[in-house]
Amino acid sequence: MSQQTLQVWDAELGYSRVALEARPDGGPVAEVDPSTVGAEPMWGVWMTNAEGGVGVMVMPHSLFEWRCAEYGIDPDDLDTLLDVALHEPGIPHPDDPGTQVDPAAAAILEQTRGLPTWATPGVSAKTRLEAHLERIRLVKQHRLLVEMAPRPERQGALDFVGAARVAPVDPLEPIRGQARIDPIRVASKAMALDWRRETTARTVRPNFTLKPPLTFLSAAETGGGA
Repeated sequence: MSQQTLQVWDAELGYSRVALEARPDGGPVAEVDPSTVGAEPMWGVWMTNAEGGVGVMVMPHSLFEWRCAEYGIDPDDLDTLLDVALHEPGIPHPDDPGTQVDPAAAAILEQTRGLPTWATPGVSAKTRLEAHLERIRLVKQHRLLVEMAPRPERQGALDFVGAARVAPVDPLEPIRGQARIDPIRVASKAMALDWRRETTARTVRPNFTLKPPLTFLSAAETGGGA
């Protein structure tokens, strides 16, 4: 597979189907069992390929939270988060047999062999982030490059369908202007990942900063005073 270039034309906000399925017809939200309601924001990015094919990449909002937790990305750094999210599909999986006949994928795997992942214990978040950004750089070099479609062309498409919208300078503006990453949700995911990494090779004693999911530790459990 040679390098593919995709152009971003638009982005929009949607949501998962859960709340629509759980909410009774005509019934207020208060009547719904809270455990069955959990619509998640979904970001849709509309893109075209070199052949003119149109598709949408759907990114759950929680994807941004997980990447912040996994690699220590600043929740306010949407530039990095979007760059990572748009190019991650081009990262080849080491166990994919298709990489044997895909020179671009093989080149990426060869140049990233041994780099730490989000699951690698004993390395800093900075090191994990540097490794992941190197994968993204190589994806852009060898396999997949996502660019913004020219504004005049995007405006022309809107005019053609009779839309009253004005094409923004950045087609990802709907995401940049609305997305807010909750640092508390990021911190909770980071704690779960820390626990998983620390317990992959050995047993560890829980404490306030390193504890299993769904666990609250009392002073007695950690050896502190009352």
